[in-house]
Amino acid sequence: MKEQIQVLLPKLGESIHSATIVQWFKKIGDSVRLDEPLLEVSTDKVNSEIPSPAAGVLQEIHAHPEQELQVGALIAVIGVGAATGKPQEAQVFITPSPGSASAELSEEMKGFFSPALLRLAREGGVALEQLEKIPGTGMGGRLTRSDLENYIEKKSAAAAKPCPMARPSSSESVDVERLKMTGMRKAIADNMVRSFYEAPHATLVAEVDVTNIMKLIQKQKEAFVAKHGCKLTITAFVAHAITQALQEFPLINSSLEKDTILVKRFVNLGIAVSVEQGLMVPVIKHCQNKGIAGIAQALSELSIKARTGKLSPSEVTEGTITLTNFGMSGVQIGVPIIRYPEVAIVGVGATCKRVVPLEDDLLAIRSMMHVSLTFDHRVLDGMYGCSFLGALKKHLEVSTQEIH
Repeated sequence: MKEQIQVLLPKLGESIHSATIVQWFKKIGDSVRLDEPLLEVSTDKVNSEIPSPAAGVLQEIHAHPEQELQVGALIAVIGVGAATGKPQEAQVFITPSPGSASAELSEEMKGFFSPALLRLAREGGVALEQLEKIPGTGMGGRLTRSDLENYIEKKSAAAAKPCPMARPSSSESVDVERLKMTGMRKAIADNMVRSFYEAPHATLVAEVDVTNIMKLIQKQKEAFVAKHGCKLTITAFVAHAITQALQEFPLINSSLEKDTILVKRFVNLGIAVSVEQGLMVPVIKHCQNKGIAGIAQALSELSIKARTGKLSPSEVTEGTITLTNFGMSGVQIGVPIIRYPEVAIVGVGATCKRVVPLEDDLLAIRSMMHVSLTFDHRVLDGMYGCSFLGALKKHLEVSTQEIH
C-alpha cells in the first residue's frame, strides 16, 4: 500500500489567511519530484509556487483554478512508495514565481485569459462568450494562442462567403467586453474592502515646499547613479522623512489587534508599485537604519523585482506603514486606502512649480507637493495625525546636504 502525503495550503505571510489557485503544473497521475512545482497560487501581495513535499505520483487534486482556499486547506494528495502506516500530512513551503514559464501557462489557463489573449480576441472580433466556448488543446483543456488564431482564421473565412440575410447575433457584439478578475485582483479587492469597512478612515493633507530637494536631485543625479547604481528620486527623500517623523510619533507605525495597539519600534516601509496585474507593495525592511542612499538602492531593487515577477514572499510581508506615490502619474492630491492591518498610509502627489509668498511678503517660484496621511481613527486622533504630518513636512523642507 502506498503512503499518502496530504499537501496543505501553507501560510503565505503575515495577515494572509487565504489564496487563490492560479494554475496547476501537474495533473492527476503525473509523477512528481521532490521540490518540483505543483501549482501556482496568488494573494494580494505576490504569486507563489507550491512545491511537492516528496517524490511520488499526484493522486488527488482538491482545488481548481480561480478557487479561493483558506490557509491549511487540503489542496492535493501525493502517493509515495510502499508503507503500512497512516497517511501523513505535509505542510509545504513556497518559492517565488519563475516569471516567464508561469506567464506562458497562465495565458493558457482554461477559464482565465491573459491580457495578450484578450487583446488578440478583441482584434479578431471574438466576444468573451465565444472565447469561453472555443475548445482548448493545451494542458488540461486550456485555450492556447494557436487555438484562438485557428478559430479567428476559420471565422474570417466563413465571413468572406456572401450571406446577405445573415445578421450578427447579440452574442457577437464587441461593444461590451467582460474581463474576469485575476486571482491577484480579487485578493486586492477583498483586502481593500475589509480595510475600508473595518477601519474608519480619516485623511489630512499638507502642502510641502520641496524646492531644495528638487535642486539637490538635479545637482547630484549623475554622480549618485555612478556611485550607487540607481536613481535619486523624491520618493527616497519622502521615505526617509517618514522614518524620521515616526521616531517622534510612533503610534502611526502600529497595527490594531482586537483592543490592543501593537506599536512597532522598527520601520518596515511598504512602497506601492504598479504592475501589469495590479498593485504590489514590496517592503523595505528596517528603514530606520538606512540613509537616503540605502533607501534609494532598496527602492530600485524591489521595484525591478516587482515588475519582473521576482519578489519573494518575505519581500512583501511584515510592513508597518505604506507609502504610495500617485504623483508619478501627474495626480496632485489623493486619498489612498489603508493596507490592513496597518493603521496609516502616506500619499505623495505630483510636484508642481508655482508662485508662493515667502517671509516679508516676497514672492518666489517654488516646487510644491501635496502629502496626504490617511489613518485609522480608532487608533489615532486627528491632532496626533496633524502633528505627524507637520513633522513630515518639517523634515522634507529643512536644508538638504550632500548625499553620500
